[in-house]
Amino acid sequence: MMLRLACGSSADHPDRARAVSAAASAARRGDLILVPTESVYALATDPFSVRGVAALRKAKVQSNQVPVPIMVPAAATMNGLAVHVGLPVARALMASFWPGLLTLLFEPQSTLAWDMPPDAPLAARMPLHPLLLEVLRATGPLAVTGANAAGLPAATTVDDAMAQFGEAIVLALDVGELGAGQDDAGAGPGDAGARSGGGSSTVVDLRGSVPELVRAGAVTVTELLAICPDLVDATGGSLPQ
Repeated sequence: MMLRLACGSSADHPDRARAVSAAASAARRGDLILVPTESVYALATDPFSVRGVAALRKAKVQSNQVPVPIMVPAAATMNGLAVHVGLPVARALMASFWPGLLTLLFEPQSTLAWDMPPDAPLAARMPLHPLLLEVLRATGPLAVTGANAAGLPAATTVDDAMAQFGEAIVLALDVGELGAGQDDAGAGPGDAGARSGGGSSTVVDLRGSVPELVRAGAVTVTELLAICPDLVDATGGSLPQ
């Protein structure tokens, strides 16, 4: 049976520390936990747990050829996960827009011991939600993906997520209803989505010789160009305005 822990919206909630500790322990075991992101709930687990990633993929009905997005507690965490993190453009983008709704695609370190498809990018971001950041500081990087099945609405309450995933979720951090909006909760490079939109994260690919805009979103093209003026559209077309 799923353990549901009320955390409230305040950092001084009396059960906050217990909830973070329980979530961190569950994630390290490779359990699926339910966490709040900026505007929706998301499934999360240890990205280095074969059991955890398999459970996440089973819940989302995804094959092992689908890369799993990562969330991190700090930009410095990326040093152990990806190559070229020290490039000026990568440092500038992380410094300017993390934490926030900017997903960056990196080349993963070849030595990472995890079940990810070969040659797939590492999609990573640092979230804004304070409770999720607390959990990430306790666990390190987590695999995080939206708690909704393909084609179904995003989960803005724990009950929404339970209706879709039931007993697959071992522990849920309940902060009440989250704001309506389209948050990618860790959207990867292959996720469907509009080329523009307020609540979804902007996705930028840093694996090539110049940064490429994969998806426009909450971080605008104008804001990106102020940091990386050599940004190009990944499709070869004009950058959306």
